[in-house]
Amino acid sequence: MESYLTSVIKQFDYYKSLGDKTFINLSFEDFQKEFVKDSNSIAVIVKHLVGNMLSRWTNFLTEDGEKSWRHRDQEFENTFTSKTDIIENWNRGWQCLFDAINTLKTDDLERIIYIRNQGHTVTEAINRQLAHYSYHVGQIIFLGKLLQGENWKSLSIPKGNSSKYNKEKFGKAKSRRHFTDDL
Repeated sequence: MESYLTSVIKQFDYYKSLGDKTFINLSFEDFQKEFVKDSNSIAVIVKHLVGNMLSRWTNFLTEDGEKSWRHRDQEFENTFTSKTDIIENWNRGWQCLFDAINTLKTDDLERIIYIRNQGHTVTEAINRQLAHYSYHVGQIIFLGKLLQGENWKSLSIPKGNSSKYNKEKFGKAKSRRHFTDDL
C-alpha cells in the first residue's frame, strides 16, 4: 500500500503538470474562451477544480468532503480577473490536495471518510478524485490544443512518433519505476 500512495501522489503531480504546461502559452483571453454558449471555458474548469479540491481535501480525514462553505454552482461563473489570478487559484487547490495526501499513512487507506454523507475508504476517495481531476485536466488540454492550433506542443507521444518512442523504451533494460519518472 505504500507504493499506492507514492503512485497516486505522482499521478496527481503528473496531471497538475499537464495543466501547467497547457497554461504556459495561453493568454487571459484564451482562458475565457467559450466555444459554445454555456460550455465551460478553461477558467471555469479551473474554478470548479479548485472549489472541489478545497472542499474535498481540507480536513480530509475529519470532515465531510462537501463543505458547507462550498458553493458549487458559483464555480461555473467566471470571476477571474487575470491569468495570474487563475494560476494562483489553480496552485492553491493543488497545494491543498498535496498537503492532505502527503500526510497520509498506509494505515489511513482503509479509514472511512464521507462525501455528502456517503462513506468511502480513503483509497476509494483518492481514486474518485484522481479520476475526476484527470477528466477535467483532459478537457483543459483539449481546449488548449484547440486554442493553440498548429502551435500546440504535444504533451504526450506526438502523432507519428509511437514507433520511435517504443524503440527508445524497449531499448532500455527492464526496471520497476513509475511511468511519470521519465517525464
